[in-house]
Amino acid sequence: MRIRTLAKAAIAAALSTTLLAGCGTQNSASSTAMTTTPGGQKEVVLKVGATPVPQGEILNFVKPMLAKEGIDLQVVTFNDYIQPNRALSSGEIDANYFQHIPYLNDYNKQNHTDLVPTVSVHFEPLALYPGKSKSLSNIPNGATIAVPNDTTNEARALLLLQSAGLIKLRNPSSLNETVQDIVSNPHHLQIQELDAAAIPRVKQDVNYAVINGNYAVEAGYKISDALVSEKADSLAAKTYANVVVVRKGDQNKPAIVALDKALQSNAVKQFIINHYHGSVIPVFLKY
Repeated sequence: MRIRTLAKAAIAAALSTTLLAGCGTQNSASSTAMTTTPGGQKEVVLKVGATPVPQGEILNFVKPMLAKEGIDLQVVTFNDYIQPNRALSSGEIDANYFQHIPYLNDYNKQNHTDLVPTVSVHFEPLALYPGKSKSLSNIPNGATIAVPNDTTNEARALLLLQSAGLIKLRNPSSLNETVQDIVSNPHHLQIQELDAAAIPRVKQDVNYAVINGNYAVEAGYKISDALVSEKADSLAAKTYANVVVVRKGDQNKPAIVALDKALQSNAVKQFIINHYHGSVIPVFLKY
């Protein structure tokens, strides 16, 4: 889901421990291990998986807050949406922060896991960006539109296209629609289902591209660049808020509770507002 400059790659590497998708080793146990600092103080190690932007950046922002409470937050970054849940299930990490609840529910169902959310932190508006075509005023017949191919985000993308008047779906309010549920397609649009991580890389090869917020931000796109996007006060903002996820039974561990509190602090709200300019929206406190 990304185009990354060398500078961004260097920053991501400096900020966190990077685990590339598909190449991490599985550890049999990891749950807030205890270490001792050079000064002899006890410190809890908390490993949290995330995609680099914005989740990894937000986690690194709260790292000093948690350090004051004796928690060494270690951010483990992933480059796809599959590995963070696998690593959490295996015990390689203690929590992750990259997904919304519909995606989590679908993952649990497909993989027979029992991962649970704790708190909601932010919403990333899904948006339709121009590729070879720069506007929606003269849509070419047979124009190609790249959309995410995972179950929940594809339905979300199709709903966005419907809201823009480009297609009509069989059930206009369902989160389970697929391309087979398109009942009206006046421009004969060609829907290309791709891994969400890859869409920014092919944006210039298609007419339009529906890009997940985190990958859009990392690729350097602003929400103001989009032709249409989900609204901050929409049902999508509530449905697709990004959450912290842990293994069932770990919700009340002190380090997890401290992480949740830090991520829902006023300082984080201001960081999100000031840093992402509407491409990432806090969903806690009053906004």
